[in-house]
Amino acid sequence: MSISPFVKIRRDLHKIPELGFQEHKTHAYLIQYIRSLPQDRLEIQTWRTGILVKVNGTNPTKTIGYRTDIDGLPITEATNLPFQSEHEGRMHACGHDLHMSIALGILTHFVENSIDDNLLFIFQPAEEGPGGAEPMLASEEMQTWMPDMITALHIAPEYKVGTVAVKEGLLFANTSELFIDLKGKGGHAAYPHKSNDMVVAACQLVNQLQTVISRNVDPLDSAVITVGKITGGTVQNIIAENARLEGTIRTLSVESMIKVKDRIEQIVKGIEYGFQCEASIDYGAMYHQVYNESNLTREFMNFVASRDDVELFQCKEAMTGEDFGFMLEKIPGFMFWLGADSSYGLHNAGLNPSEEAIESAIKLMVDYFIFKGTNQ
Repeated sequence: MSISPFVKIRRDLHKIPELGFQEHKTHAYLIQYIRSLPQDRLEIQTWRTGILVKVNGTNPTKTIGYRTDIDGLPITEATNLPFQSEHEGRMHACGHDLHMSIALGILTHFVENSIDDNLLFIFQPAEEGPGGAEPMLASEEMQTWMPDMITALHIAPEYKVGTVAVKEGLLFANTSELFIDLKGKGGHAAYPHKSNDMVVAACQLVNQLQTVISRNVDPLDSAVITVGKITGGTVQNIIAENARLEGTIRTLSVESMIKVKDRIEQIVKGIEYGFQCEASIDYGAMYHQVYNESNLTREFMNFVASRDDVELFQCKEAMTGEDFGFMLEKIPGFMFWLGADSSYGLHNAGLNPSEEAIESAIKLMVDYFIFKGTNQ
């Protein structure tokens, strides 16, 4: 059975996932496809591994932006798909392969079918880290073509294909990475009194971090601290001189993020004093909340609700993070969830979104941009 060209593109891209700012094969694939399209109304700029593609309208009064992310995750794929990742320890486990194929589908339509207003397609690197949206937004290339409004989508495995889930206001949380390094004194396992064990200190620190949300954040607010990785020591009979905690912080308000970080710093100082060790904190990449502008979001929701081929669902805010929030901080717009119907969730090695979501999303967004980009 034949597949659509954009499903094929998705499968090609799924094979070559790359980490943030290392998306060289992905960049080359995208550029090759974009340059294969008619060029008479296209303008192209590159920024690091990202790409900006402007489709000039016939009678523009504004520029409408559409952003897609292009990077993968450091996950070993476990789908057994015939087109699974060819890059060991790398996977498109967040759906960015679908995001890119959808964006190319929309772009292809408007290269061949003009509308009044300009469209700007933003292929952004490093969404998963260290964060590409904020520096790309500040780049000379983006500043030259700053859109008047912007939108993006993210696949949602928990929703069936043909579903759009969205809300006005806060959609995704403020997020921050969290890295804590502890340094004590190593030694022989038989002489613990002559050493300073950082595995013990790390265990105590994890337990104390779990009290921050339950005892320092308003129970009517929401926040999360997750420690996803602990490393420490060398072998079983040497007391660990070093330990490292890696995790994430998620909050629904900027104020809570400040409060949570302040409390973490107080607890870490206590660990330093109590275990007579040295400690350092690195917050890594920090992402601004995704906050959907009310008027544009409401208009989009009404547009979706008027259609027979898409089901609109008004969702709640989520603790997921997305650096698209930096763009929404500067440009009016919105992000929405696109149903993709997978039994495995985002960032899971078994994620296998339904490819039917690709054509469904292309059709929806083509019609929306015709609606939004046609001067009345």
